[in-house]
Amino acid sequence: MAEQTEQPSVPTSSQLSAARDFVKRHGKPSRAVVENIGRAGARVVLVGADGALGDVVVADTAAGDALVAGVEDLEAATWDSETVQAAKIGPEHRRRMAGR
Repeated sequence: MAEQTEQPSVPTSSQLSAARDFVKRHGKPSRAVVENIGRAGARVVLVGADGALGDVVVADTAAGDALVAGVEDLEAATWDSETVQAAKIGPEHRRRMAGR
């Protein structure tokens, strides 16, 4: 019986491009928090140097970690006080989160 080897999870080129574009638009260094979201995969929450928020959804946390490692000037982070304080949640973002 042949042994199956699991392929490592990697982000797609469009996911990498989205994260690189975010860093380019929102400043260096930007931060990234990888969060498991269950069957849907993982969410990489991006916090720009200017406080902007963004995200990229990937297959799993391994792909999220690879995305962070593959984007220059994107630093791995956790939701510590420094990262939370760096995020600037404006009125437009609050309206979108409220479904308006």
